[in-house]
Amino acid sequence: MPRHRIRRSALSASVTAAVLLAGSAAGGAYLAGRSPDHAPAAVASVSSVSPAVTAPATERTSEEPVVDLDAELAGAVEPLLAGADGAAVSVAVVDSGSGTRAVYGGADATYDTASIVKVDILAALLLRAQDEKRELTAGERGHAVTMIENSDNDAATALLAAVGGAAGLDSANERLGLTSTTAAHAWGLTRTTAADQLTLLEAVFGTDTGTALSADSRTYLRGLMERVEADQQWGVSAAGSGWALKNGWMPRTATGLWNINSIGRVTAGGHTYLVAVLSGGQRTKESGIALVESAARAAVGVLRAAD
Repeated sequence: MPRHRIRRSALSASVTAAVLLAGSAAGGAYLAGRSPDHAPAAVASVSSVSPAVTAPATERTSEEPVVDLDAELAGAVEPLLAGADGAAVSVAVVDSGSGTRAVYGGADATYDTASIVKVDILAALLLRAQDEKRELTAGERGHAVTMIENSDNDAATALLAAVGGAAGLDSANERLGLTSTTAAHAWGLTRTTAADQLTLLEAVFGTDTGTALSADSRTYLRGLMERVEADQQWGVSAAGSGWALKNGWMPRTATGLWNINSIGRVTAGGHTYLVAVLSGGQRTKESGIALVESAARAAVGVLRAAD
């Protein structure tokens, strides 16, 4: 994945202005318009009838070093893994106002979604309803509410079937711009990357009228993510206020280790950020939540420092 950089430039005022030669009683002239860091210098006397002479203008620019935000994010996240007992984490963040973004973990860093895929499933259902030029049915709305707000698994299974199963979800993801996500019939085992989850969040929280999801669909999905039940309000919410989120947590039968994921929106310092944190190999749910929250705070901190 390409690095994301910010270049800050500063113009160093070293511009030589016109030399104005004007006659005076003493026949003297002075260099006018020099930058403040140069004192006015005397110029040889000339005849008062000499024409004005313009010195060639020169410009020198100096640039601050390029800021590699992917590297900055890596530097902020990697120390968090020092005591994580082999756990892995991937993070992606974007300032939704400026578009400035950073990613830690590339296209090969895929994770099982656990319940964050429920946002994806609902997005796919809303796309299908749009195509059919209809509103969600009462039953679909009931499943959507419990699936997002309460993370109900039976509701997710029902709605995955309604969108055409794994193949239907893959088709919807192609329209949403997800390129590294592979749906699974056992929906919690859908594989994805942090960068793809950021793309999904931009489809949900974006304002571009060209996005696949309509304004009404985006508003509906965001509203549910703003009302997740109290014991599920952890994760990216640690990085700011005004959150809207969906979390996923899943112990692996073979190892007993946990996948802990969190995706959503927060506000901090007057900016709105979209954040996706995926992790695997966590010893406990609690330690996984702590790592995910620390990574979310680190990601938002990197972009705030770049503003």
